[in-house]
Amino acid sequence: MNWNVERYPKIFPCTVPQAVKLAILLAIVTLGAGVFTLSLRAQSAGDPAAEFRRLAQELSAARLAGGAETAPPLEKALSYLDTVALAALNVPAEPNLDAANRALDALVSRNPPVGENYRLVKLGGSPRAYALAVNFGQGGPAAVRVYAGPPAHLALAARIDHFAMKDFFDSDMELLPVSNSDPVFLTISGRTDDLSTGLFAAWRLDGQRLVALWNSDLVQQSSYESDGNGFHVAYCSKVDEDRPSQCLTMSRDAYQYQGGEWKRTESAEIPAPKPTAK
Repeated sequence: MNWNVERYPKIFPCTVPQAVKLAILLAIVTLGAGVFTLSLRAQSAGDPAAEFRRLAQELSAARLAGGAETAPPLEKALSYLDTVALAALNVPAEPNLDAANRALDALVSRNPPVGENYRLVKLGGSPRAYALAVNFGQGGPAAVRVYAGPPAHLALAARIDHFAMKDFFDSDMELLPVSNSDPVFLTISGRTDDLSTGLFAAWRLDGQRLVALWNSDLVQQSSYESDGNGFHVAYCSKVDEDRPSQCLTMSRDAYQYQGGEWKRTESAEIPAPKPTAK
């Protein structure tokens, strides 16, 4: 059948050459958009640090908003931190923790960081184990990754996060090694409210698993220090029931890791702070 373009203008609103040009233009635009999309994806895939920062912001925002939290985004972000930490640890010479922590500092997603930090520390024992303290932002989530193994062949040995250990208080966490002879450390969570309300826990790496040695109650007006005589924590042991923010009795406990056990070696009352004026 021989179609006449001029006779059927509604079917062919333009000449054949114009239609061809429009088709070519549309193909070019479509191809360009596809190339641009692929380019963006390639850039994202080629910059894992940028992807990590995005995940860190989303994890913190979800916690602050009280939204649902799922394991895959957290594990993806932590796996990237594992890559960075193990690259610094698995070297022929003694690992340079200062350089490793500078690299970790460069990963923060906010300026100022507002509670976001990543810090690699050396634990006791031989061969040496290491722990990475992770805070994705003020209020959490927080996590610990423990690396162990022969020198230059360390690998992830244990983990602490609220998916692996549901009772873990993963908010504004600090990590403190407390033994030269064994891979024993403390996690200190919370302590950012007006009353310095915190939770303390002691852990030991036993081969490829973490053993919980001790944990405190959630205590207010807490402070701590570690020295050659052990770990010391001061806290309010009795509050005023009518005014819970007021402390009636303060206590100071001392702990040491001895003979494979976490032991309280001293407990004493100390002067309570004076009540604040109304």
